[in-house]
Amino acid sequence: MMHPDHVLTNRAAVIGKCAMYNRFLLFVAGLGGLLYGVDVGIIGGALPYLEATSRLNAQQLSIIVAAVLLGSVISSLVAGLLADWMGRRPLMIISGMAFVLSSPIIALSHGYSPLFFGRLLQGISGGLIGLVVPLYLAECLQADIRGKGTGIFQWLLTLGIVTAALAGIYYSYRVVAIQKAADAATVFAFKDHAWRRIFWMPLFPGVLFVFGSFFLEESPRWLFTRGKKELAYAALRRSRTEERANAELGELEQTAAASAATGAAFLMRKESLIRRKYLLPFALACVLLVCQQATGVNSIIAYDTSMLLQSGLSDLSAHWGYVILTVINFLFTIIGVAVVDRKGRRFLIALGAFGITLALIGAGTLFRNAERMAMNCSRVIQSHVQSTQTLMLPFNSAVAHAILAASGYKGDAIKADHSFLVITYSYGSFTSVTNVVRTDESGAAPIRITRGSGVPNNELEAFLKRPFANLQAARTAPLKIQKAMIGGVPSARHGWIVAMLLYVFMAFYSLGPGICGWLILSELMPTRIRSVGMSIALVLNQLTSTVIAGLFLPFVSNYGYSTIFYCFAVFTVIYLIAITFFLPETKGKTLEEIEAIFSGSKQDLRVETGQGF
Repeated sequence: MMHPDHVLTNRAAVIGKCAMYNRFLLFVAGLGGLLYGVDVGIIGGALPYLEATSRLNAQQLSIIVAAVLLGSVISSLVAGLLADWMGRRPLMIISGMAFVLSSPIIALSHGYSPLFFGRLLQGISGGLIGLVVPLYLAECLQADIRGKGTGIFQWLLTLGIVTAALAGIYYSYRVVAIQKAADAATVFAFKDHAWRRIFWMPLFPGVLFVFGSFFLEESPRWLFTRGKKELAYAALRRSRTEERANAELGELEQTAAASAATGAAFLMRKESLIRRKYLLPFALACVLLVCQQATGVNSIIAYDTSMLLQSGLSDLSAHWGYVILTVINFLFTIIGVAVVDRKGRRFLIALGAFGITLALIGAGTLFRNAERMAMNCSRVIQSHVQSTQTLMLPFNSAVAHAILAASGYKGDAIKADHSFLVITYSYGSFTSVTNVVRTDESGAAPIRITRGSGVPNNELEAFLKRPFANLQAARTAPLKIQKAMIGGVPSARHGWIVAMLLYVFMAFYSLGPGICGWLILSELMPTRIRSVGMSIALVLNQLTSTVIAGLFLPFVSNYGYSTIFYCFAVFTVIYLIAITFFLPETKGKTLEEIEAIFSGSKQDLRVETGQGF
C-alpha cells in the first residue's frame, strides 16, 4: 500500500505538470492572438511610407489595405470545414505557416501583385487563426479557466494592435529627424526601408507559434467525435487531473449516448443546424456577433485619428490619441481576462454594452454641436474643378476666406485661419472622400482629386469597392463634388473631450464584448457543429464589418459623425437587449452542460445557483 505522503507527492507532481502544459498551451494560443492583432493593425503604421515609395495609386493602395479583409472572409468560409476535416492542431500549424510566409513576400516585394498576394495570404492566415485558436481553447481548457484562457487570445490580440501603432509612431519620429538632416533621396530610401521593416516585425512570433503548435495535443473533443476515445482521454489527461479527465470523458460519452437515444447517432459527422438544440445557440451567436460589430468598433478604431483631427486636436495629438486608444484597449482587456471567470460573461457584456451606449451618445452629441457650425460649399468647390476633371486646391487662410465669401457666409463662428475642409466627390457611381485639411496646420499638402484617386483600375478593384457599379462609365464621367463641408475647428479642449469619450467606448468594449465575444461564440456552439457554426457566425461578423467600413465615409459625409454614432448606439441597445433576455450564463459550465441548456435537458448538470436564462 502506497504511503499517503507519496500519494500527495504524486498528485502534486501531476497537478504541476498539468499546470505547466496549460501555461504552454496558453502561450502558444496567445501568440496566435498576437499575430491576429498585428494582422489587423500593421498596415496603419506602414501605409504612409508604402504610399510615399511604392508608386502605387490610391485605388491600388486601398486594395492592398482591403486584401487582408478579403483573405479573412475567404478563409473564414472554409475554416470550419477544414478544422473538422484535418483537426484543430494541424490547421493552427498551417495558418501559422501562411502568416510566416506572408512576411517575406510583402517585405521583399516590388510592385502591386506581390504586395496584394502577400496581404491576401496574411488575411487568409488571420481568418484561420481567428476561428481555430478560440475553437481549440474552448475545447481544450477546463471550464473554470476557459474564460481567462480564451481572454488571453484577445489580450494579446490587442497587444499586437498596440505594437503595430507604436511601430508607426517610432518610424514617424525617425522620418521627421531624417528629413531635417538628409536630402530627398535619403529620406525616400529610409521610408522604403521603414515599411519593409514593419512587415518583417511579426516573423519571429509567427515562427514561435508554428513551432509551439507542434508540441500541443489535438482537441480531445475533436478526437472523441472521430471515435478516438483513447487519444481523447490522453489529451484530457495532459491538461487535467485524472478525476477531471474521467468526469469530462463521462460527459462526452453521456452526450453521445443521448444523441444515439434520439436516433441521431448516424448524424455524428453531418449534424443538421435546423434542430432546436443547434438552431437556438447558432442563431443567438450570429445575432451577438453581428451586433458586436454594429457597435462600430472597427470603424472607430480605423478612423480615430481623422475624428480627433476634426474634433479639434492637432495632427500629432490626434496620432498620439490613437496610440492611447490602443493602449486602453490593451489594458482593459487585461482587466477583463482577470475577472471573466469570476464575474461571468453576461455581466461583463451587459456592463460593456451599457457603457458603450453612453459613450456613443455623448460623442455623437458633441459632434452634432460642432457640425451645426459647418456649411456646405460644394457649389464653390465645383467651380474650381478643371477641364481635365481634376481638382488641386491648396487650403490656407486666404483660400478659406475666399470660399466663405463666395458661399455667402456672413457669420463669425467660422474663422478662416482656424477652419477645416473635407470634400466628398464622385466619378460616376464611385464615391470617395478626401482627408480633412485645416488652415491651422502648417505644411499641409493641398487637396488633390484625380480620376486615379476615385476610380478603380480594374474590375476586381471595382467589385471590392462597389460590386454593382459601372466601371466603364466612371472612367469617362465628370468629377462631381457631392459635398464640401467647411467649418470652424473646435478647440483642443473639445477634441480631448471627444477623445475621452472614445476612450470610454474602448474601455467598456474591451472589458465586455471584446473579451467575451470570441468566448461566447466558442461556448454557445454544440460540439458537433461548433467549427462550422463558428465559421458561419464569423463570416457574418466580418461581412457586417465590411458593410459598415464601406458605408462609413459616405454616410459621415452626408449625415455627419453625430448621426452614425447615434446609429451605433441603437444597435448597441439591441445588443444589450439580446444579452439580457436570451444569453445564458456559461461561467463554470463544461461545453456539454451548456449544450444541455439549449436542448432542454438539465438533469445531472452542475448548474450554479442563479445561472441559466
